[in-house]
Amino acid sequence: MNKEEIFEKVVEIIKEFVKEKSKLENVTMDTTIINDLKVNSARLMDIIIEAEDAFDIEIDDDDADQIKTVGDAVNIVARKLGAA
Repeated sequence: MNKEEIFEKVVEIIKEFVKEKSKLENVTMDTTIINDLKVNSARLMDIIIEAEDAFDIEIDDDDADQIKTVGDAVNIVARKLGAA
């Protein structure tokens, strides 16, 4: 699985937690999950749990604390999967 595929899957996971769907129209690797997409921190944890299940990985607390943007999530998942 390459980073583009991971990105698409991460956005799919995030989508169910975003109340204003229009905010998803221009999502990039630099889009912040809390500020740009208006996802609260409790929902961010739900996104992390969903990503762990979807990608069959474990995201530890240190990695979870680093997730601020969509790109952060993609890069952590990619690293855990050994993706290029």
